[in-house]
Amino acid sequence: MSDGAILLRLDRFTRTFGDVVAARGISLAVRRGEMFGFIGPDGAGKSTALRALAGLVPPTTGVVETCGLDPFRERKALSRRVGFLAQRFSLYGDLTVDENIAFFAELHGVRDVAARRDAMLELVRLGPFRRRLADRLSGGMRQKLALACTLVHTPELILLDEPTTGVDPVSRRDFWRLLAEVRRDGTTIVVSTPYLDEAERCTRIALFSQGRLLAVDAPGVLRGAAGDGWHELLAAPRRVAESALRGLSGVDDLEAFGERLHFRLDPAVGVGAVRAVLAAADVAITELRPVRASLEDVFLARIRAAEA
Repeated sequence: MSDGAILLRLDRFTRTFGDVVAARGISLAVRRGEMFGFIGPDGAGKSTALRALAGLVPPTTGVVETCGLDPFRERKALSRRVGFLAQRFSLYGDLTVDENIAFFAELHGVRDVAARRDAMLELVRLGPFRRRLADRLSGGMRQKLALACTLVHTPELILLDEPTTGVDPVSRRDFWRLLAEVRRDGTTIVVSTPYLDEAERCTRIALFSQGRLLAVDAPGVLRGAAGDGWHELLAAPRRVAESALRGLSGVDDLEAFGERLHFRLDPAVGVGAVRAVLAAADVAITELRPVRASLEDVFLARIRAAEA
């Protein structure tokens, strides 16, 4: 759990690449022991912020601190304390699982390589596959091996850049179970992901969009700030129902998810008005119920507010 000590800090961090502003004025802090998520779509700026914290790119302006150090200027001192798993982690396909872990252990100066390698194999549950070439592993198994290589030198902090992108749902769930085990050992974890369901697993999250920071807080707090009045509707024909609701004053943030419609209703309007307008359009209601705001609701609302 977090002890309150600040381990990572971005203060008005801005990073440009030529004429492109990848990150603009981002300020946030991560406490020791947190599972902190950088959330946003591709191009939102989350990977740029993560790479700056890892010391891979310097800020154009602003301050970056990792474990109390300037990560770009003091990378050598930081390398023993931090593990970084990039989107395309460089495993060696012609080496076995064992050989990959041993290679990264030796690279980081781990003393008892064999013991540490065995501990990592047990953690990521790849013991039965230790003699298999990395190129012959599934996508999920490769990510587990990459995590083992990232953790082999016992860092106090790990930075993970979209580690489950392109991985099947079952492997994604297993990977997050592994991260929970790692965090219980006291390791601080910062992970970037475009998946909002993964954001729910974090103690706090930062929402990124177009290089800007939209919000920072616990997922539950952000959902609570979205307010009440959210509803879900299952009705047919769905397109007719959607058209009717868009014409009703007091219905906002209407989105379609498969056959269901999700929207926010002004309490002054009431559910009766929704039922009346749907009945007038000859829409048959199967289900209409109140729901709590989702992180997707929060994210979309924050983006709309930023654009406005």
